[in-house]
Amino acid sequence: VDQEHYSKERSASLDLLLRFQRLLVSKLYPGDCVGQVPNTYSPDLLGVGSLLKKYTALLCTHIGDILPVATSIASTSHRHFAEVSRVVDGDLTGGILLPELVVSVVLLLSKNAGLMQEAGAIPLLAGLLEHLDRFNHLAPGKERDDNEDLAWPGIMGSFFTGQSCRNNEEVTLIRKADLENHNKDGGFWTVIDGKVYDIKDFQTQSLTGSSIL
Repeated sequence: VDQEHYSKERSASLDLLLRFQRLLVSKLYPGDCVGQVPNTYSPDLLGVGSLLKKYTALLCTHIGDILPVATSIASTSHRHFAEVSRVVDGDLTGGILLPELVVSVVLLLSKNAGLMQEAGAIPLLAGLLEHLDRFNHLAPGKERDDNEDLAWPGIMGSFFTGQSCRNNEEVTLIRKADLENHNKDGGFWTVIDGKVYDIKDFQTQSLTGSSIL
């Protein structure tokens, strides 16, 4: 259903770009080139890699022009962000070209890092990270989503270093591995209502023993 929806919404020119992008990726997808030493790739393969770099450069230039303007408008209000997101989603930035290109490049990098380094498209995509990050930070509920992504099952830990949290001190996210490693080293962190507390000092004063704590 989603693919049908995208097919109907995409313009002919965007559809042509998508086909061209997929053709480039398919030509670079490992065949006989897996494991080759850099600088030993065939001229045809290096030519396709060069073409991918030029294509990526044009795409990144377009996106680099759009996102700062989109971010400026979207920062006005949540309503503006929703409208701008809808427009951006219909453009190259958020629709299908960029997401699919990023996934494809990561896949190609995992299959043949040497060839992708020769192609040189990755630094161009990396240059978009700052623009994308600024735009994404405007999303309503971003902090909540980030917390859910980082949380380990059942625990959303906040650790305060013996100070009151009333003054909005910086909150640190404690991972499950952090807690376990700290306790293995002789510490005594525990989780109460989703927050991590250091009760090492209380442990030494308690008459109930560590097992009850």
